[in-house]
Amino acid sequence: MLSVNVKIGRRPLTLRVAVVGSGPAGSSAAETLASSGIETYLFERKLDNAKPCGGAIPLCMVSEFDLPPEIIDRQVRKMKMISPSNREVDINLVKQEEYIGMCRREVLDGFLRDRAAKLGATLINATVHKLDIPTNNTDPYTIHYVDHTEGGPQGITKTLKVDLIIGADGANSRIAKEMDAGDYNYAIAFQERIRLPEDKMAYYNDLAEMYVGNDVSTDFYAWVFPKYDHVAVGTGTMHVHKASIKQLQAGIRARASEKLAGGKIIKVEAHPIPEHPRPRRVVGRIALVGDAAGYVTKSSGEGIYFAAKSGRMCAETIVEMSNSGSRIPTENDLKIYLKRWDKKYGLTYKVLDILQSVFYRSDATREAFVEMCADLDVQRLTFDSYLYKTVVPANPITQLKITAKTIGSLIRGNALAP
Repeated sequence: MLSVNVKIGRRPLTLRVAVVGSGPAGSSAAETLASSGIETYLFERKLDNAKPCGGAIPLCMVSEFDLPPEIIDRQVRKMKMISPSNREVDINLVKQEEYIGMCRREVLDGFLRDRAAKLGATLINATVHKLDIPTNNTDPYTIHYVDHTEGGPQGITKTLKVDLIIGADGANSRIAKEMDAGDYNYAIAFQERIRLPEDKMAYYNDLAEMYVGNDVSTDFYAWVFPKYDHVAVGTGTMHVHKASIKQLQAGIRARASEKLAGGKIIKVEAHPIPEHPRPRRVVGRIALVGDAAGYVTKSSGEGIYFAAKSGRMCAETIVEMSNSGSRIPTENDLKIYLKRWDKKYGLTYKVLDILQSVFYRSDATREAFVEMCADLDVQRLTFDSYLYKTVVPANPITQLKITAKTIGSLIRGNALAP
């Protein structure tokens, strides 16, 4: 690594980092870098972007990322799990201070992006379309982009030289393609935002619903999540089944038809969801975070918290390895972020992968899954791990009970399935 006292060509070295994408991952990375005094550029193609997303965030994210109350549309304390045979299991958070936050991404993302800019990140409204990658460890990367703040709809082509790049530009990441990060399996999410009559909306005041069954999702679940003045109704399936996505959406609309009666569709959205981390998440002095890296969990489809957390962890590693911007980190330095990430969350991803393969493979196993959700021990362990991102191991007797109930539910599921 080079110190700031060394000159590269005619330029005294000061660390320059470009963050491409200003969702929770990119904005959290830019905030950490800028607040540490590092020269930070935050690229965003569409400043008013409203990413299609269920919008659920865990309680720990509110405090950990210092989110103000106005960011949270709804505080959900009740979950209703609905099986293929329409068996309903109610799950309630017992502690008054606990809740699942429901957000609109355009509100959450805008807040995080603006905060990063206020802390010193230079916000650039632009589309990045190409990188010139250096052949050594010290020369800068050249980012080619179209600036949308000038030149009318077509914008103006510009370039920027930086020492490090963080790719936070989503599942279809341009940065991942430029660094040859490799592909991953992905799912397709389809969502309709529906404004309901006042009496119907009151039902979803602090309640979210999750539906399972081959009629609503071949691989995951479908949802009805409450927002500020509407509900998000959606489903997801693996890309190999993407031709059936509209049929699956019709399935969730049919299953929830009585509760959605009189509703008006105000927005239709679709987007890809990565299914596992990319083969290469750090190449040279480029690192991927959030959806660009593939950090969405199986089974639950959760990605917002892990996006923000990965952006922050990556940036913290850069600050540490660069001595707060006085040195250029190497590829090996950036890979420390990957080691820390995999150590902290690797097991979580593996466990949820197993749960999806066990419980989502047929309607019979989905019946077993919903039956298990009625168990208070299962509920407590599930919510502890989701709300706080810490898993408190159950005592041996409780663990044995849960194992026995799991086996029993799987057996009975075959009889309960329609």
